[in-house]
Amino acid sequence: MAETAVDPPIDPLEVKQPERAKLLALLGPGLITGASDDDPSGIATYSQAGAQFGFDLGWLLLFSWPLMCAIQEIAARIGRVTGRGIAGNLRWHAPRLALYALVSLLVIANVINLGADLGAMAAALKLVVGGPQLLYVALFALASLLLEVFVRYSRYVSVLKWLTLSLFAYVGVAFVVDMPWATVARHLVMPALSWHADYLTVVVAILGTTISPYLFFWQAESEVEECKERTGARPLIRAPEQARAEFRRIRWDTYLGMALSNAVALFIVLTTAATLHAHGITDIQTSSQAAEALRPIAGPLVFLVFALGIIGTGLLAVPVLAGSSAYAVGEALGWHVGLARKLARARSFYAVLAAAFAVGAALSFTPLDPIKALFWSAVVNGVVAVPVMIGMLLLARRRAVMGDFLLPPLLAGVGWAATAVMAVAAVGMLVTIWL
Repeated sequence: MAETAVDPPIDPLEVKQPERAKLLALLGPGLITGASDDDPSGIATYSQAGAQFGFDLGWLLLFSWPLMCAIQEIAARIGRVTGRGIAGNLRWHAPRLALYALVSLLVIANVINLGADLGAMAAALKLVVGGPQLLYVALFALASLLLEVFVRYSRYVSVLKWLTLSLFAYVGVAFVVDMPWATVARHLVMPALSWHADYLTVVVAILGTTISPYLFFWQAESEVEECKERTGARPLIRAPEQARAEFRRIRWDTYLGMALSNAVALFIVLTTAATLHAHGITDIQTSSQAAEALRPIAGPLVFLVFALGIIGTGLLAVPVLAGSSAYAVGEALGWHVGLARKLARARSFYAVLAAAFAVGAALSFTPLDPIKALFWSAVVNGVVAVPVMIGMLLLARRRAVMGDFLLPPLLAGVGWAATAVMAVAAVGMLVTIWL
């Protein structure tokens, strides 16, 4: 493995700086990363879990929360300490062939997921206002791309933070429908476990949705971007005096962001369990199907809030999917990367970003079955997650990478536990395919 190389200093003229410095609130990269996990494709998975199994799978979202927190905190620490993202560090400390294979699979899964999310957003908008669904796909993709490229990074992050409010639509819906809270509490404390193939398939799908590789890459890179944007902020390996405050911020940001992610997912499961499952509707393939099925059962208001939530979460998630792809490719190939950079200073990075949106949107114009495409995207994500998590844990325990900020043993232990759970989930996913 190669040793660490020192990056050249960033030219302030090539960074999209705001006119005046702004203090970031406590919640930042972790909040946005967690919220983007509840994308339209994730909503479809949680809706299917609630519709098919009622309240039986809510426990899984409590179980996965500490695992998510650990692996996302590790990703954030790597970015904040080293000033590089996951791919940038793997480029210096892992075989190139393995890096290129992982990045290629990540991009394939991200683009398919992005295309499915754009299609779900367009379908939800069509349900609400009517009109041409394919046109909505193109408009959502174009608007997201233009915002990500031309809006200053600090302002764009503010937009993403406000979009996280759309997630609370699903919390509100759960309190509008007739919810048997005593039954909910009983299932969370004493879940009804099953070894049936259908049950295990949904378990694997939920784990693959909540712990996804694109989230690792995005949160690490978001910490790198914070170093570029915040006055006086530097990678901790060069400014160790900042470590205590930054690690505290990362911990709170990540834990609260992941808590929001899983709480919203839990409320989606509960809502669809109390409505669709209770009325015998057990087969939901897309988020827009879930919204449409809710209309005659829960009323037009619940339908409208659920559908608009799909659009809001999609606007938050698709830039993260495209951005994590561009970051991974750019760092793997040694390019200048970063949404804080001006277009002229990172042309290749922004070209990959644009290509991800273009290909993702184009999938809606092909005969490709979006449900099957999303299924295979989940398979690829499940396969990629485990080696990426192993690589992250090995990086975070190397002094050549982290200097004096090696991963604490407890955090490393939970990280390895999360990796083991995802490995079992990946094997389970492959077994369900063969069955």
